[in-house]
Amino acid sequence: MLHIDLPTRADILRLAETRGGPCVTIYLETTPLTEAVAVDRIELKNQLKDAVAQLEAVDTPKRSIWPIEAAVNDVIEDDAFWALQANSLALFVTPESIRTFRLPNRLSPMVEVSDRFHIKPILRAITFPHDAYVLAISRGSVRLIEVSADLPPHTVSVPHMPRDMADAINRRSSLAREGGLRSGEVTSENALLTRYARTVDEAIRPVLSGHERPLIIAASEPLSSMFRNMSSYAHTAAEVIGGSADHAPDHELAAAARGVLDRIYAEEIRALGDLYAVRAGQGRTTADIAQAARAATFGAIDTLIVDIDQVVPGTVADEDGAVTFAETASAANYGVVDEIASRALKSGARVVSARKEDIPGGGALAAILRYAI
Repeated sequence: MLHIDLPTRADILRLAETRGGPCVTIYLETTPLTEAVAVDRIELKNQLKDAVAQLEAVDTPKRSIWPIEAAVNDVIEDDAFWALQANSLALFVTPESIRTFRLPNRLSPMVEVSDRFHIKPILRAITFPHDAYVLAISRGSVRLIEVSADLPPHTVSVPHMPRDMADAINRRSSLAREGGLRSGEVTSENALLTRYARTVDEAIRPVLSGHERPLIIAASEPLSSMFRNMSSYAHTAAEVIGGSADHAPDHELAAAARGVLDRIYAEEIRALGDLYAVRAGQGRTTADIAQAARAATFGAIDTLIVDIDQVVPGTVADEDGAVTFAETASAANYGVVDEIASRALKSGARVVSARKEDIPGGGALAAILRYAI
């Protein structure tokens, strides 16, 4: 099982606002297999040595280095912490604080030392949904399952949820006797299924109200299409989990739901590529790092797609966004694209962390602008 604690947008904004340093950012591939974590702990020790060497190279005072070493060593020596891991571990350390996040996606190992944190890889956590609801519905049963990135799936208690199709039809028949249904409604198979789907939709509506996570239907036809087409929830997924969900355990439905979430993300990336092409014809895009830095500084970016892995060392001026590129990464500079992403995020832009092959133009970034510049 993956043990995950995802950063929220607020968490990432707090990290992005940290300035002054020294700030150490470490990304580490990990394994959820407890018996295999010894290698990960050794690798984190090596990354800590790298971070300390970078700090010493720019004459960081030892009184600032020692607390960072102590904080990371405390993590390395925490047996209980290493017993619960996912696929990646992110650490954000200053002399005064340390934050860790266990992440479901596999991130490239990285050590960054600067006066600010390197946040681009964890933007993946807010790029697309990691949580979902699954409605497992059949003639014989119905249940709503919450699928979370950091907890086992569990069935949600839904007031007034019918037990099954027969229960829903009996309720509707009572309404009909009281004048609640249209007179003369034909009790064909489709009409009965419609009554059932409508009753379930009415029951789950208050539970889903205010949420934006996808609702994924797990059902066989024709009930799956029927419910999806009549669902009043705006975030009902187009893709369904086919087949009877009567006896499917929650963990199997959760695994299938995560596959659907991956494909939802792929479709969002494709749609962003299409939008980028349209906005390019209007003079409202750029894939140039220097232009994007200026646009981010003045709040002109609407949507920014960044390469999750690539690091372009340098600095970005606070006043006008002018970029100074560096030959090599060091504690005296930082990732320019990461800084652009941070500024865009602070201005309310949508920031999408993607693989290089998903970025329009195949560069380090692609920006859709709020207006032509």
